[in-house]
This record gives sequence, C-alpha cells and structure tokens, in this order.
Amino acid sequence: MATMQQQPEVDTLANLEERIQRAVALVNRLRQEKETAVRELAETRSSLSQSQEENQRLSNELDGMREERRQVRERIERLLGHIDELGTP
Repeated sequence: MATMQQQPEVDTLANLEERIQRAVALVNRLRQEKETAVRELAETRSSLSQSQEENQRLSNELDGMREERRQVRERIERLLGHIDELGTP
C-alpha cells in the first residue's frame, strides 16, 4: 500500500518540476525579449535624435538659401532698374 501512495506523490513532484522548468524557461525568454526591446528602443531613440539634428540642419540651410535668393532678387531688380534708366532720355 505504501508504494501506491508514493506513486501519486512522485507524479505530483514530476508535474511540479516540469511546470517550474517551463516557468524558468518562460522567464528567461521574456528577459531576452526585454533586453532586445530595450536595445532596439535605444537605437531608435538615437536614430530619431540624428534625424532631428539633420532636419534642423537642412531647415537652417533652406532658410539660408531663401535669404540668399531674396538678396539676389533684390540685386537683379536694382540692376534692371539701372538698365531701365539708361534707356530713358
């Protein structure tokens, strides 16, 4: 009779051991996934920062070109005004 009672206990222990091993494997997998996600987040933030810096640089460059175009337009208009003065008697 003692062996009949030991068998369910052994099955219960084996079942518990299997469940614990699966839980440990799941925790390890989740930790790896978290590390990967944290690393990807850091890379994405770095990329975002670089993109924002590039965007700012290009915006400043565009503003500079617009100002330069405005100045060139004014100079050309002045030159055309001088040419018009030459043609009037």
